Amino acid sequence: MRIAVDVMGGDHGCGVIIDGAKLALAENRRLTEVHLVGQQEEITAHLHRIRLHSDPRVRVLHASQVLDMEDKPVDAVRKKKDCSVVRAIELIRDGKADAVVSPGNTGGILAAGTFRLRTLPGINRAAIATVMPEPDNEFILLDAGANTECKPWHLAEFAIMGSIYAREILRKPNPRVGVLSNGTEDMKGTELTQAALVLCRKLDLNFLGYVEGHDLFHNRVDVVVCDGFVGNIVLKTSESLARGMFAMLKRELTANPKRKLGALLARDAFRTIKQRTDSENYGGAPLLGLNGVVFKAHASARERSIFNAIRVATETLEFNVNQAIAREAAKAEPLLEAARASAGSAVHA
Repeated sequence: MRIAVDVMGGDHGCGVIIDGAKLALAENRRLTEVHLVGQQEEITAHLHRIRLHSDPRVRVLHASQVLDMEDKPVDAVRKKKDCSVVRAIELIRDGKADAVVSPGNTGGILAAGTFRLRTLPGINRAAIATVMPEPDNEFILLDAGANTECKPWHLAEFAIMGSIYAREILRKPNPRVGVLSNGTEDMKGTELTQAALVLCRKLDLNFLGYVEGHDLFHNRVDVVVCDGFVGNIVLKTSESLARGMFAMLKRELTANPKRKLGALLARDAFRTIKQRTDSENYGGAPLLGLNGVVFKAHASARERSIFNAIRVATETLEFNVNQAIAREAAKAEPLLEAARASAGSAVHA
């Protein structure tokens, strides 16, 4: 397997990203090539520091520009044609890599992937799929921020993609899929969610109907479907809540000697919870629906996070996730096309 890694998009410099790639090369013998894309001089200097320059599996592709977090994604991708994320994704387009991992600007990665790779047949919008841990399980949230405005058929596409990813990567044989709403009754939700509810019930899915916020962390659903505006709020609120809870626990458990003793006795339990909620263990989020495997790692990713992003990218390739999405999208295309045609007729009526 050939992986391209954008080494310029993270918060901690290219060295941390390269160190993560080194871990992946040491651990995963399925990796035949790792393309490090970015400023050649910086990459080469670090490869010599960590004695990786002689590994025949390592390739360096120079990119003279970097897509900054402040850049407007679409404009920047058009103007910065030699930026590292664009060059990395072009390796997939040109048949020189099988997957891309980047910790860079999310909108830029999405724009570059959409412009250079296009979407899979039958898929209109790529979506960010984020794995969310809960006490007894984990679920996939999508879209987690790629599409702030959606149509009902987009949510139906997300449901198809999320179900396949949960089945193949999370190893859930019959994933439970739900549309996120403000209640479980059919009359709840918005025009978007109500129309998506009708479409999703006609798909070949284990579809539960509406799910609400109370359902998310109680092992009641495996795939949560929503537009990117709602999904990004859910994601960031959950991350913030987890950090806040750990901060409160740390403060209270160190407030006096008796509590410190209790915390010492329970340290293994706290360590397990921290590992379960540590985003670095999940590596990143796939942009499902693109005609290529593209993973967005966190901007603050350290070595272990990059290692895990590469690991999950190879699993996505191994289990042919994109091929499965294309097959299921083809089956659903008549239904979704009819929905689009009906919406178009209503607009022109």
